[in-house]
Amino acid sequence: MTVDNTLLQGEETFVSPNQIVLGVGAVEETGERASQYGETALLVASEQIYDVHGETVRSVLESAGLDVVVYDDVRPDPTVENIEAAHDTWERGDCDVIVTLGGGSSIDTGKGVGILAANDGDIRDFGVDRAGYEGVPNRTPPIVAVNTTAGTGSEATRSVVVSDESTSTKFLIVSRNVVPTVAVEDPELTVSLPQSHTAFTGIDALTHAVEAYTSVKSYALSDEYAERAIERISRSLPAAWANGGNIEARTEMLLGQLQAGQAFTNSSVALVHGMARPLGAQLHLPHGLANGLLLPYVVDFSAMAAPEKYAEIARLLDAADGSVTDREAADAASDAIHDLCEDLTLTSYLEDYADVPERDEYLEVVPEMTQDAIDSGSPANNARTPTREETEDLYVHLYDDAIAPALE
Repeated sequence: MTVDNTLLQGEETFVSPNQIVLGVGAVEETGERASQYGETALLVASEQIYDVHGETVRSVLESAGLDVVVYDDVRPDPTVENIEAAHDTWERGDCDVIVTLGGGSSIDTGKGVGILAANDGDIRDFGVDRAGYEGVPNRTPPIVAVNTTAGTGSEATRSVVVSDESTSTKFLIVSRNVVPTVAVEDPELTVSLPQSHTAFTGIDALTHAVEAYTSVKSYALSDEYAERAIERISRSLPAAWANGGNIEARTEMLLGQLQAGQAFTNSSVALVHGMARPLGAQLHLPHGLANGLLLPYVVDFSAMAAPEKYAEIARLLDAADGSVTDREAADAASDAIHDLCEDLTLTSYLEDYADVPERDEYLEVVPEMTQDAIDSGSPANNARTPTREETEDLYVHLYDDAIAPALE
């Protein structure tokens, strides 16, 4: 019998939403679940998502006896100002439960509202670079996260990513006190997700699973969730991307991204996320697209440090079998991920979803992006810890090999 080495070093507490409602029609449960925790709900969404699903969710909340106050100005990659405005709406409405409708941006905005509602200070005060991990002292009010993407996994995590437009950076908040109380996972709500965002959010979920699995903080239970997520996402993402109306594939993606979210919030993310936040901030990239661009390059860089883990990733991706050595299989992992990204035409989205500078301008901000990545703490969790020079080289290689060619 073998025992996970991490568990020999001390106990681990596995965090998760109190309730997970999963399946076709799950959205109808939102009112009943929210009414267990409050009487006046702040419904947080983007204008676009509210136009599609807002009245449905508002109706089920009101049918359950809740008053509803709407904040529908969530932006992609929510900003400090976004969260502050939503919190003002919370206070004016005298709300007592938060219902988020959307993907990571809506959920992170709702978490930010909850942090400000339960704690003194500005939202920037709670970033890990200032407050450290578990730097939110008090639990947020109850959050019911109605998910419409697959996904960020934010409905199951203790992470909040916030954009600070004053510095063109993103900062991370991590605390068990922000994990949503209820996650509502209805695959029918993801059918309206455009093909582009099916790709972005799906690769984001795969990145979560891969990084959770290979992180130096991984352990037996988080590994189980990560393995199942890698297998499920790699199988169902191409099908969901190719045919957005495929409910079976959408359901599998919801489950896979949920498992990936639970994996990384109980393990950690690593170098990809550390590099993706500043890359996304500088190039105005959607978070999932930034992760997907970096993932194959970081896997290629890291595989030598944990060949057994990366070999298993390759096997889960059907890129290797038991006939080759772990080192040979590990080397196949990055190619398999690259091929998956190619299948989703990921780099083709750069023209519409990125503001790419000329190479000289890009090189000027590489040192700044590298410092921001290091300051986030995530690269320290990577199987292979990069030097500053290696991180800069990865940024440059990404630009020359993937970003610039895609725009020629």
